Amino acid sequence: METKKSNFGFHPENYKLLIIGLIINIIGFLLMIGGAAKDPNEFNKSEIFSSVRITLAPLFIVAGYVVIFFAIMRKPKAKKD
Repeated sequence: METKKSNFGFHPENYKLLIIGLIINIIGFLLMIGGAAKDPNEFNKSEIFSSVRITLAPLFIVAGYVVIFFAIMRKPKAKKD
């Protein structure tokens, strides 16, 4: 009698890519936070509209979502026995 191997939804490599994508997303969101002033009447344009918050952080977030999408859609390679 043959025993069937239970198949998980993802291959371990897919989980690694998924975790990498999540880490990239977290880095992007961490780069985007901040910019609050202690005095509500103070406006620091260079801190709020910095190039890190406007360009770099959204690129990290989009790249993280692309990696996550790739991790979900990727099929594991068939082993040759």
